[in-house]
Amino acid sequence: MTAYAKEATLPNGKSLILDIVHHPGGAAVVALDDQNRVCLLHQYRPVIDTWIWELPAGKIDHNEPPIETVKREIEEEAGVSAAHWEALGTSFSSPGVFDETIHLYLATDLTPVPQNLEEHEVLEVHWVPLEEALERAHNGEIKDGKTIIGLFRAQAR
Repeated sequence: MTAYAKEATLPNGKSLILDIVHHPGGAAVVALDDQNRVCLLHQYRPVIDTWIWELPAGKIDHNEPPIETVKREIEEEAGVSAAHWEALGTSFSSPGVFDETIHLYLATDLTPVPQNLEEHEVLEVHWVPLEEALERAHNGEIKDGKTIIGLFRAQAR
């Protein structure tokens, strides 16, 4: 990731200097098991110094396709692999500052595999009924944008 300042000309002809953080992008997955439970990670995030609820997700490494990122992350973080994948579109994390695009997926037909967390990941894996996860998103308990978007898009499927 790199940060830089850039002059931009707006559609109305005005110019401004933008502070931009370049990010290679990420991918997140709504993993649904055969009991219609979704995998939610209760993960400690040191940047905000608190625990939050999130979908399994990760940064795109070495320009890999986003589906490869999310397949790797679901195994590493959730300890499952999936036989069926469906794209749920993309979202922007914070387009006023970051150029990051997050690719969202729905994964089903899950099989357990060994979990393989990276040393900096501090998280707990929870399998929550989809309806309960959606309620948590509605009532503000889930605050992570990619997770809220992913859950609602999965519900629409």
